[in-house]
Amino acid sequence: MKKSNQSVSRLRRFLLMPFIFNIVMIVTNLAVLLVDRKAGGVMGIGSCICVGISAAFYFYKEPLLLKDLIDFSMEHAQVQNQLLRELPVSYAIIDDTGKTLWSNNAFQEMAGKERGKNIKNLFPEVRRKDIPKKDERKVINVQHGERFLRLELVNVSLPEEISEKGVLEDGIRTRLLALYVFDETESVGLRKTIEEQQMVAGLVYLDNYDEAMAAIDEVRATVITALVDRKISRYFSQMGAVITKQEKDKYFVAVMRKYLDTMTEDHFSLLENVKTVNTGTEIAITLSIGLGVGASTYEGNYEYARTAIDMALGRGGDQAVIKDGENISYHGGKSQATEKNTRVKARVKAHALRELLMSKEEVLIMGHKLGDIDSLGAAIGLYRAAVSLDRKARIVINDITSTLRPVIEKFKTRGEYPEDMFYDSSRAMETVTRNTVVIVVDANRPSITECPGLLDMSDYVVVLDHHRQARDSITDAVLSYVEPYASSTCELVAEILQYMGDNIKIRGVEADVMYGGIIMDTDSFLSRTGVRTFEAAAFLRRCGADMTRVRKMFRDKMEDHKAQAEAVCEAEIFEDIFAITVCPAEGVESPTIVGAKAANELLNIVGVDASVVLTDYQNKIYISARSVGEVNVQLIMEKLGGGGHSTMAGAQLTGCTVEEAKEYIKVTIKQMLDEGEI
Repeated sequence: MKKSNQSVSRLRRFLLMPFIFNIVMIVTNLAVLLVDRKAGGVMGIGSCICVGISAAFYFYKEPLLLKDLIDFSMEHAQVQNQLLRELPVSYAIIDDTGKTLWSNNAFQEMAGKERGKNIKNLFPEVRRKDIPKKDERKVINVQHGERFLRLELVNVSLPEEISEKGVLEDGIRTRLLALYVFDETESVGLRKTIEEQQMVAGLVYLDNYDEAMAAIDEVRATVITALVDRKISRYFSQMGAVITKQEKDKYFVAVMRKYLDTMTEDHFSLLENVKTVNTGTEIAITLSIGLGVGASTYEGNYEYARTAIDMALGRGGDQAVIKDGENISYHGGKSQATEKNTRVKARVKAHALRELLMSKEEVLIMGHKLGDIDSLGAAIGLYRAAVSLDRKARIVINDITSTLRPVIEKFKTRGEYPEDMFYDSSRAMETVTRNTVVIVVDANRPSITECPGLLDMSDYVVVLDHHRQARDSITDAVLSYVEPYASSTCELVAEILQYMGDNIKIRGVEADVMYGGIIMDTDSFLSRTGVRTFEAAAFLRRCGADMTRVRKMFRDKMEDHKAQAEAVCEAEIFEDIFAITVCPAEGVESPTIVGAKAANELLNIVGVDASVVLTDYQNKIYISARSVGEVNVQLIMEKLGGGGHSTMAGAQLTGCTVEEAKEYIKVTIKQMLDEGEI
């Protein structure tokens, strides 16, 4: 309206221009009259005629000219209005409450019976907060029936003149919105098709092919191999995948992304189907699947698949791992990791570790926070290996638990060990360099190590662990030896020491600690023991491990026994097979250790297949989970952000009370039972 008033004003000034010229002519005429009356008179007659003609033209032609302009504007507005109504894009004018004030034909056809009503009835996804502010445009993606729409809301401010004249209702005033509706069904469909047709690279490895075939004759082995090949080919062929056999126990798969959901929904049934192949022995064939997707190139997807299969094998096999960009998901992994009869891998890792230590001068060894006898024993074993190779080695440990204190004091009081054998984190970070070898034992997650900062300050990180790899595990290690089948890290270190060289001689006190680590993690050889476990124990006995000294290491104080007994007495049976309890921390020096022992003790109760013990310590809820083998507690602890083994796992919770954590665990177990995950 303001712009229209300005146009009319300019038109009026244009029409008044002749009168201005006439005034100039009259003034000039008066000047001529003063000079020459005759000439002035003649000029005066002409001036009068011009004034008369200008006045007649103005008063007669002005209404006609304005009428023509108004007619043109009206015709132009009608053309615009018609074009807007017939615009193929749905368009509407609404107020700030969502009420439809005006809409074109396309919008009315789309709205159907809802036209003229509030757009919230048509698009429930639109909320009050979606109303744009001044000079703002809001874009909202909604689904209307089978169509995918993009809504664009633009704030339109009306001239003040309209509000002041009361042209609009009070509820509207100057708060109007323009709504554009774009149908993106076709483009969304194309994007979905493109995404579904992305290539997923997959690697399928048989976990225990050699072990399963070792006791089978050649003819039967050929038949079993053919059966396994058939099951793998049939599973992926129904998805239109390409599968090739790279080695006797390794396959490469290329499948479209849309089938990822299919495989996930049936929980990768191939994992269970392949176990049905009867080998004629007690060893069932299992396999691992690694899938990579989300990279910008096929090569990138293949690298993701390699990372995924490494994680699947590092977690014990018999599971599928999907790496989608930075996201990693796990499926399966319910069975126990199979012990490998061959020690080739241990020998290869031992030689690689020896070469690495020989090329560096300084070694720092650390375990997990609140270390136990297994992490300390593994660290001491590697300390002896480094010292025997004339390397300068130190063990990083901060908080010393009541179980470890007498052991560490024994080393400190012996004159044959240096006073600075044990470092704390601050001292270790002062001495570490880029060329220092940092060895992590009994842990593979940076966040739970004694000093995570050391991992970033060294270019040579080594990981030795027997826990399944987690999503946030250490990935940039120059040497990684993670074997979930092993009973303990001390077992792995004992094997490595046997292949590192004849000049490495373990002392009796060192063998005691390593032997104690195996005893603790196997609950005195009652769980997670295999042939190699006893072989490692025999090696340590030959090195001088004494059972009497080892037994003394596991003696507890009276307060610890009382706390453990109280935890067992207060245990609650959940879902008939889970024993859940809380271990008191008051008056106990190392409540987390006591909680772990209470979890082991609960497994001696008839009918208890798994135990969960919570301990409130240092503003954290420490959870120890144990199982006799029927329940995979490692999967439960992973849901809580932890990890471990199928029969021995743990987690930590923060920001909640013990009762809240206990209820959370119950809900998690119930959900996993209902979904068949455990």
